[in-house]
Amino acid sequence: MDKALQTMINNMPEKTGKTLDEWYKILAKESFDKHTAAVKYLKTEHCVTHGFANTIVTLSRESNQPVEDLVITQYSGKENLKPLYEKLISIIETFGEDINITPKKASVSLIRKHQFALIKPATKTRIDLGLKLNGVEPQGRLEDSGPFGTMCTHRMQLKTLDDIDDEVISWMPQAYEKSV
Repeated sequence: MDKALQTMINNMPEKTGKTLDEWYKILAKESFDKHTAAVKYLKTEHCVTHGFANTIVTLSRESNQPVEDLVITQYSGKENLKPLYEKLISIIETFGEDINITPKKASVSLIRKHQFALIKPATKTRIDLGLKLNGVEPQGRLEDSGPFGTMCTHRMQLKTLDDIDDEVISWMPQAYEKSV
């Protein structure tokens, strides 16, 4: 999870008077078709600032969508890439039981104490594996992070199962080990 978002969630009880879970319960009692209507409701009926209202609604919608549906949606029209995702997950799951696999709308975050990797179907023909490897210079297929910004320091572009080779596999546990 993004550090700023986590700080916002941590500050929510003090700033809004309720925890995120309490806000989820309030929104669950209502029926909003649109994001903007739910944000307006929180702002007008509960005097929540726009930033908190938007965050609450966004996170509540993500939490209400079944996890598997998020992954299925990511690979809709990109089904040829799903075996790459599954192979990466199967490798990462061998690192330890302390990994939180967190699907989001457009990617899957892999978190230990901190996020250490991100898997994103970047195009119809390519998955980007983002890795957080602070202090490591780009080398070989390990590139600068590109579109990942601060979420990851590096990325590796994967188009086929054969691309998940020893080079790729060797970087993943290093990111995992640095995430404590």
